[in-house]
Amino acid sequence: MEGDHADAVLEYIGANVHRHRVRLGLTQDALAEAAEISTGFLQRVERGKTNVGVVVLVRLADALGVEPGVLLRRATMPEVTRGRPPRSPRAKRQPSR
Repeated sequence: MEGDHADAVLEYIGANVHRHRVRLGLTQDALAEAAEISTGFLQRVERGKTNVGVVVLVRLADALGVEPGVLLRRATMPEVTRGRPPRSPRAKRQPSR
C-alpha cells in the first residue's frame, strides 16, 4: 500500500512539472538546464518513474516559478489516475446545469 501511494505522488509531481513547463513554453532541455539536472532525469521525473529528492524538487519549483508544494498537489492533476488515493468527498465534481 505504501508503494502505491509513493508511486502516485511521483506521478503527481511529474504531471505538475510537465504542466507548468508547457505552460511556460519551456523545452525539457531548458528546464533541465535551469534546474541543474540532466534532460534524461527530467524525462523520468515527468513520467513519474524516478524518485525526486527535496533538492531536485526545490530546483524544479524555482525554475518553474512556483512553490515546491505546488508540485506535490494531487488536485492540480486530474489526468493522473493510476494508483492515486481515493478522492475526498469535497473534491467531487458537482453536476453541470
